[in-house]
Amino acid sequence: MIRVLLVDDQPLIRTGLRALLDAEDDLEVVAEAEHGEAAVELAAEHHPDLVLMDVQMPVLDGIEATRRIVGDEQLADVRVVVLTNYGLDEYVFDALRAGASGFLVKDTEPEEIVQALRVVADGDALLSPGITRRLISEFVARPAEVVSAATLGALTAREREVVALVGNGLNNDEIAERLVVSPTTAKTHVSRAMTKTGVRDRAQLVVLAYESGLVRPRDRNA
Repeated sequence: MIRVLLVDDQPLIRTGLRALLDAEDDLEVVAEAEHGEAAVELAAEHHPDLVLMDVQMPVLDGIEATRRIVGDEQLADVRVVVLTNYGLDEYVFDALRAGASGFLVKDTEPEEIVQALRVVADGDALLSPGITRRLISEFVARPAEVVSAATLGALTAREREVVALVGNGLNNDEIAERLVVSPTTAKTHVSRAMTKTGVRDRAQLVVLAYESGLVRPRDRNA
């Protein structure tokens, strides 16, 4: 069962999302919050698998709430999925850097929202439906903290190659096919790269791939 905390300052949106998720056998809404401060408190209380987090809210916005949840060692296995109004919402970039594991556009089709939450809960992908690599390229083109040489230096040549493939949006099966290895071996390489670089999930590994220069943002006009 995937336990979800809903965070949105609009009751109608929370009601709609609750109805959608509670209709699924493997999803359960454990609590609701109307602002980020309550989200942080309820995350600590309920320890959900996922937090579906709106960005623009009173008291405490979703970016800071995400940062606090992700930064809490007691909530290391909690994943935050950010809700945004537009695919290129300014806040998406800040949310990823704050530690969000993925993001959804609010007008995403209901079945895609459900599937995206399952994907993020499984830890096997970054992007929700409707968000493309072009968005990632836009994100990483913005100012960011410099990735230290020591971070990449901990990786083997094969692990660097795997991180680059993750950054290009490949899943484990696609990486295995590209490298002519088993999916289990590909998954092991990804896991080791995450451990060595200290990132919490696949989303942050994609961020590192771009910010370290292992993957170059594509020309936006391409």
